[in-house]
Amino acid sequence: MALPPLSEGRIPDDAFDAMRRENLARWPTGSGVDMDEAADYLRQLPAHKNLARVMCEAVAQGRCLTQPRGGFGTFDMHKDLLVTLDQEGLADVVPTTTDSYTRNERFAEAQRGSDESEERGRSMLNGFPVVNAGVDKIRELTAAVNKPVIALTGTSFPRLTGEICYAGGFTGYLGSGIAYTTSYTKETSVAEGIRNYQYLDRLVARYGEMGVALHRRQPGFLTGTNIPPCVAIAICIADALLAAAQGVKQYGLELGQCLHLVQDAVAIDVCQDLTQSYLRAKGYEDVFTSVTSLHWMGAWPTDRAQSFGLMVYGGFAGAVGGAVSVTTKSVAEAMGIPTPEENAEGLRATRMGIYLARNVCLRDLPEYLREKEVLETEVRAIVDTVLEAGDGDVAVGTMRALEAGLLDVPWSPNRECKSALMPARDGDGYLRMVDTGALPLPDEVKQYHRDRLQTGAANAGKTYGPDLAIDSVYEISEEISTLMPNLTVK
Repeated sequence: MALPPLSEGRIPDDAFDAMRRENLARWPTGSGVDMDEAADYLRQLPAHKNLARVMCEAVAQGRCLTQPRGGFGTFDMHKDLLVTLDQEGLADVVPTTTDSYTRNERFAEAQRGSDESEERGRSMLNGFPVVNAGVDKIRELTAAVNKPVIALTGTSFPRLTGEICYAGGFTGYLGSGIAYTTSYTKETSVAEGIRNYQYLDRLVARYGEMGVALHRRQPGFLTGTNIPPCVAIAICIADALLAAAQGVKQYGLELGQCLHLVQDAVAIDVCQDLTQSYLRAKGYEDVFTSVTSLHWMGAWPTDRAQSFGLMVYGGFAGAVGGAVSVTTKSVAEAMGIPTPEENAEGLRATRMGIYLARNVCLRDLPEYLREKEVLETEVRAIVDTVLEAGDGDVAVGTMRALEAGLLDVPWSPNRECKSALMPARDGDGYLRMVDTGALPLPDEVKQYHRDRLQTGAANAGKTYGPDLAIDSVYEISEEISTLMPNLTVK
């Protein structure tokens, strides 16, 4: 069947019904999805296990929640992980990270990996194969914990995982067409990623029409490099507009931390405010949004003490900025997949940071107000250009803006990104841009970035240029004696 031209328009009901029949027939466990029965099951979940309700309550109460990542290759291993994160880590939200085969819809290989994991008694997969597990097994996981469960899928192909995860009682799903496709894939077109997530968002809206509130969340960026806040927020807004066009009523936004407290707090503030502004401008008055702050997404230190420093900072920065939740890491981040106990440790360290942030407010500081003005100017310039490029259609505008470099992601693996941006840290620790590529930023904003970076380079005895960007990628993983040599005892 020929695809219609790409647009932000809502998928018609008859077309969506046909898409669902075809999708669910692609793997045997798809036959276990009965949407009417699943809606009944989801309606009967207690409120504290429904992520949509938990997020709304957290915002109303001014709380900052914690949520880790994690997944193992067998049901028993994964269940043990979730129980440990719930009970020992005190997680507010428990995760199910899918494995790489599942992310790329290689379900037969995921099954072989799961079988081998059972035989060897250790996980041979880097996540849990949700499609192979099927609806009933997912419900066993949901029943094993006393918290809401979110699917962390890392995929541009969410159609079948989304059907099975939601029918199985997971009440949240992380992913989006623009951010995940530009973070994870080389050949997959961003247009295909957008279409795939339009399916998932239409599915969530259909459940909503049946009286089931479900949480959808935009994933931020997982390129492992620095992402300027203006780019991250602009793509948050574009992904949110695409979801709202399909009828989604609750949408989370994720931002990776830059590791400057003022900049991280400002980014959370601006992301929430401008996303709501653009939603309302498009006529979406009733979409609930919230911001989740991600622990540092770049190169991670191997030193345990430095790792704990980043985790405590992550909780502190997220809470100070007003994030509704913080997604956590562990001391094992630089080495491999953490044990359940290491993951629980990271949760508790983050929770300590959240606790220490109580009643800390930066919003009246002159520096905060200055950075907020700059960031708002940058984001509006990018988003307005995307919408203009698409004559108001965010899907069309995204593709045209990417092609021209007017929307860009640094160090993206995807062929459709120019990756001309070069972010670097200035002398005060803010993330700036050495090269803004073709981003449609005002000249005075570009000069502001250059001035701050040139001053920082001169004070550090470095040459202003692209090496600043490369150094910034690896900076945080350096040993503390390298980062702060003036404090080393001779």
